[in-house]
Amino acid sequence: MISANWLIFVVALLVGIAIAYWLFARASRPAPRQHRPDVLDEGAAPAQRNQALIDDAPPAAQFTAPVHIDPPAMAGTMAGIGEVIAVAAQEEVDAVKTPPQTIAAEPEPTPAPAVPAEAEGDDLRKIKGLGPKMLTLLHALGVTRFAQIAAWTEGDLDELDGKLGAFAGRPRRDNWVEQARLLASGDTGAYEGKFGKL
Repeated sequence: MISANWLIFVVALLVGIAIAYWLFARASRPAPRQHRPDVLDEGAAPAQRNQALIDDAPPAAQFTAPVHIDPPAMAGTMAGIGEVIAVAAQEEVDAVKTPPQTIAAEPEPTPAPAVPAEAEGDDLRKIKGLGPKMLTLLHALGVTRFAQIAAWTEGDLDELDGKLGAFAGRPRRDNWVEQARLLASGDTGAYEGKFGKL
């Protein structure tokens, strides 16, 4: 009979060994600890010291954020998403710092008449690397024509970098002066040959 059912006998033997191993391994484990040490087991002095540290800590509500966050030193060499994140973070900080305004206290401002872009100056957005935020900043500085940018010197670029914050270094990196010279002269063929399609 064993020779006919030897496979069942081997499986039953292996199951029996596994059950015996499990029972013996479980019995040899130490009993779980019922006592867990606590700070108060060491006496009252450490507990009082810890409570004094908690009580003397300044409350989180008294934290004052800096008035203005300067961009990191490497912001001038970063490009792309880093600049966008830095500017967005600064705008959020500035928005938090401005006091809320009441609608009733201030009269409605009268809208300024719309002035066509041609009357304001050249379309500076044709310069590669000059986006809407930079356009707004340049207009605030009084720069509206390609000829103005084309006339910038190294000293002018250094002075401008100080005003650009997270965008510092962008005019040099993107060759704004050279682009403006070609655009001011109307040489679109040379411009497109060097900087790409307008």
